[in-house]
Amino acid sequence: MSFFKRLKDKLVGNPTEEEKVESIGEEQSADLQHEDTAEPALLETSNVEVEEKQEQSTNEDIAVVETSNVVEEEKVEEVQEIAVVEEVVSEKKPSAWSITQKFKAGLEKTRNSFTSKVNDLVARYRKVDEDFFEELEDLLLQADVGFETVMELMDKLRFEVQRKNIKDTNGIQTIISEKLVEIYEQGEEDLIELNMQPNGELTVILFVGVNGVGKTTTIGKLARRLKSEGKTVVLAAGDTFRAGAIDQLQVWGDRVGCEVIKQSEGSDPAAVMYDAIRAAKNRKADVLICDTAGRLQNKVNLMNELEKVHRVISREIPDAPHEVLLALDATTGQNALVQAQTFKEVTNVTGIVLTKLDGTAKGGIVLAIRNKLHIPVKFVGLGEKMDDLQPFDAERYVYGLFAEGLDKELENSEE
Repeated sequence: MSFFKRLKDKLVGNPTEEEKVESIGEEQSADLQHEDTAEPALLETSNVEVEEKQEQSTNEDIAVVETSNVVEEEKVEEVQEIAVVEEVVSEKKPSAWSITQKFKAGLEKTRNSFTSKVNDLVARYRKVDEDFFEELEDLLLQADVGFETVMELMDKLRFEVQRKNIKDTNGIQTIISEKLVEIYEQGEEDLIELNMQPNGELTVILFVGVNGVGKTTTIGKLARRLKSEGKTVVLAAGDTFRAGAIDQLQVWGDRVGCEVIKQSEGSDPAAVMYDAIRAAKNRKADVLICDTAGRLQNKVNLMNELEKVHRVISREIPDAPHEVLLALDATTGQNALVQAQTFKEVTNVTGIVLTKLDGTAKGGIVLAIRNKLHIPVKFVGLGEKMDDLQPFDAERYVYGLFAEGLDKELENSEE
C-alpha cells in the first residue's frame, strides 16, 4: 500500500460534520474574543436583556411547578436522561481524523520552524543534488532528529532518488516522510501497546523520570485514559521526597476518581509500593500506576531507590513491573536523550512518554530517542487538556511534521 493511501485511509479518515464544526469553532475563537472585547456597550445592554429574560423565565417556571408537581418530576427525569446521553457522548471514541488533528496541532511549533525551512529549501532547489542534501541534513540536525538518524535518512534518500531517477524536488517531502516512518518502525509491530495482563491479574506500571518533566500529570492523564477503557486503577505515591508530590498525585486521583495509596512525606518509597500492591490486590484492581522520585542530581541514591522499588514489586508480583515508562520533557531536546541513557543504565525502561511536545520547536527528538536507544515512544503529550496524552503513532507524527506539504501532494495525487 502506498504512503499516500495509508495517509488517506488511516490518518485522515472521514471526519463527521460535528468534528468539522468543532474544528472551525476553535480556529475562530480568537476572532470571537476580539469582537466581544471590541463592543463592551453592546455586551452590557445584551446582559441586561438576558437577565430580564432569565428573571421572566424563572417566574414562569415557578408558576408551572406550583400548578403541577407531576410536570416537574417529568422534567427532572428528562434532564437526567439528557445528562446520561451527554456523558456517553463525551466518552465516545475519537475518530482517526480527530486524533490526527491533535498531532497536527501539537507539532505546530516544530512544523512552523522546521517545515517552513524545508519548504523554502524545496523552492530554492528545483533539482535534487548534493547541495540540496547537505542543506536538508543541517535542517534535520537543527530539529534534534539526531546525528545517527539523519545520516541513515540521508543514505536512504540518496538511494531512493537514484533508484527512481528523481531529478526535481517535486514530491520530495513525501519520500522524506515515508523514510522517516520506516526508520522509526524498523519492521517492528505494536510498539505503542502497553503490556497489559489478562483479565483478573494486576498490571503494574512504574513511572520514572526527573523532577519537572510532567511525570505526575502524565500519570493522572494515563489513569483517566485507562479508566475510560473500563479499568479499575490505583495510584501509588512513591515520590515521598519532593515537597508537595504526594498532594499533587492525590489531587489527580480525586480528579479522575482513582484511589491513591500514600504514606507521610519522607517515608520509604519501597514501603509505599508494598502497601500499594497489597491494596490493589485487595480491591481487585486492574492496574497499579506507581510514581517515583526524580532527583537526578543525586544520581547514585536515586538509582539505588529505584532498584529497591523494582525489587519489592517483583517480589510481590513475579514479572512485575510489566511496564517501566520513562517520562521525558520534549522541550529539553538533547538533554532528554541524556536522561534516557542514564535511566536505561539502571532500570529496564520499556517505553518513553514524551511530554510537552506541543511546547517545542525541536520535535525531532522522538526519532533520535527511538533510533539511538531502541526504546519505543509509547505516549506523547500534545497539550494541556485531559485527552491530549495520545498513544504515539509514527505516521501521524510524521504527518504532523509535514502536514501542509503532504496535504498539497495528497490533493495532487488524487487529481
